[in-house]
Amino acid sequence: MPIPAPNLYPAFNIIRLSHVVFGVTDLAKSRHFYVDTLGLQVTDEDDSRIYLRAMEERGHHCIVLEKSDSATVKSLSLKVFDEGELDKAHDWFKEHGHPVEWVERPYQGRTLRTTDCFDVPIELYFKMDRLSPIHQQYALYKGVKPLRIDHFNLFSPDVDKSVDFYNQLGFRVTEYTEDEESGKLWAAWTHRKGGVHDMAFTNGQGPRLHHTAFWVPTPLNIIDLCDLMATTGYVSNIERGPGRHGISNAFFLYILDPDGHRIEIYCSDYQTVDPDLEAIKWDLKDPQRQTLWGAPAPRSWFEHGSLFEGLEPVESQLKATPIVAP
Repeated sequence: MPIPAPNLYPAFNIIRLSHVVFGVTDLAKSRHFYVDTLGLQVTDEDDSRIYLRAMEERGHHCIVLEKSDSATVKSLSLKVFDEGELDKAHDWFKEHGHPVEWVERPYQGRTLRTTDCFDVPIELYFKMDRLSPIHQQYALYKGVKPLRIDHFNLFSPDVDKSVDFYNQLGFRVTEYTEDEESGKLWAAWTHRKGGVHDMAFTNGQGPRLHHTAFWVPTPLNIIDLCDLMATTGYVSNIERGPGRHGISNAFFLYILDPDGHRIEIYCSDYQTVDPDLEAIKWDLKDPQRQTLWGAPAPRSWFEHGSLFEGLEPVESQLKATPIVAP
């Protein structure tokens, strides 16, 4: 199935991904991981939630850690261009049969809660409390020196369906992997903000969240994090990498938080602003698509993901086999 033609004039204007709400079972352990090890900044916290931002971000939060009985993903959030776009989004989702609800969220203005084509909980907003810049407060930099949240990657039971849905929202495909035998998509990378992706979709039991990614200044920051994690009790939390992806050209490291939520540390992809930028196609059997260099991905990377709260994943339709480390 060919990728859809880019939808350059969607019904409403999403500008980028914004934040994720993780259900975590131990706030103290999660705080140590995200703050003391990765280097995210606490913007507020109480006995039930911790709000975090990265060093370049002016919005109040990019991750919310919420005390929960089980490790789940409670929502993925997207920022729209202005207040009027929220009303357009409300009407579009309602017209297309998706549940819509205006919800109250701390530190945010009007927030629309809805779902995507696989019932993934999506929240859209325009206004979030703005904080003073800290990107030049170098005494605050620690851990991997995370600059900003970069993207989400989701396991999808039908990548073609996911790509078609998000294309309706204006997400443009930058790169994709196709199974030559079936002609179906194995994976696709789609964006709004002009990088390789805001939302990516990987074939697998889903919907589940594969990972949330953070952009860092250089590959050396990733090496520093490996040294730090290896000597502070987190060596077993390093799942894959460091290495370089063929797709996106990014330098990467995949790690797991104390609850198993996967985080990618990421840098050096490329600009995709041009509206007529051609998507790059990769063959599923090409070993350099997922790893330009570095060790192949372990089996866990293809099988483990975070559950969305209240959703039961289903098996994927495409049964092609990726390249797995022995």
